[in-house]
Amino acid sequence: MSYKRRDFIKLSVQSAAAIALLQMGCNSANNPKTVTNTIDKFGLQLYTLRDDMPKDPRGILKQIAGFGYKQIESYEGGQGMFWGMGHKGFKQYMDDLGMSIVSSHCDMDRDFERKAAEAAEIGMKYLICPFLGKQKTMDDYKRYADTFNKKGEVCRKNGIRFAYHNHDYSFEKLDGVFPQDVMMDITNPDTVDYEMDIYWVVAANEDPEAWAKKYKNRFRLCHVKDRAKGATGGDASVNLGTGGIDFSKILKSIKNNGMEYFIVEQEKYEGTTPLEAVKANAAYMKTLKV
Repeated sequence: MSYKRRDFIKLSVQSAAAIALLQMGCNSANNPKTVTNTIDKFGLQLYTLRDDMPKDPRGILKQIAGFGYKQIESYEGGQGMFWGMGHKGFKQYMDDLGMSIVSSHCDMDRDFERKAAEAAEIGMKYLICPFLGKQKTMDDYKRYADTFNKKGEVCRKNGIRFAYHNHDYSFEKLDGVFPQDVMMDITNPDTVDYEMDIYWVVAANEDPEAWAKKYKNRFRLCHVKDRAKGATGGDASVNLGTGGIDFSKILKSIKNNGMEYFIVEQEKYEGTTPLEAVKANAAYMKTLKV
């Protein structure tokens, strides 16, 4: 076979392969089924199951894993953040179930240094202040912001981070200013992040997307919690996808502005049990396009 003949065949094969690859690319772009923009890992705030967890922590956690949750955010109940297993025992059980504990709400005013050390030892990312309550003056919020900085420094020394979880009150103006703005401006971005409870931002008639954009890379965790359509009161959470919050739009936007952890939470149930709600919420999260 001549060199020209071989060169011609080689060129023809390469051209055919290039055309095939181009066609595959076009078909992929035109076929939405080939595009997967789902959230790979999503978590559950265990407070959602506050009535079930104390009765059988191991059994409930096993069910949670079976629903498809890969991450856990704990809280400090009567059995502590680690539900009577100790921090190492809890991590081992999480490993056995194919889950991880990424964060926990905790009492920041009690034995915080020990909590930070234990959290770091098992690879947790955050300790979180879950609630302040509505304060009387802006100076009160400023003092809490200073406290957050101190707790953030303790966390930094242990290799983790501190965060604050909002309710609606920090998105209600005081003296013409949002307390949330004041706290975010005072706290050190190197050590203190924020957990956006999307439900409570919406309940305060504020825009979660706008806040995430305004403070890019400061809101690192969020609570994915739906709100009943037309709700006027504070406590109106419902199963994901049945309320009025457009999570597909919001989560995509806040993800682009630094959100890393998407944690399901629900506080109220009508016509269902907490476990049934947790299972339904997992199914919703698996199909959510962001």
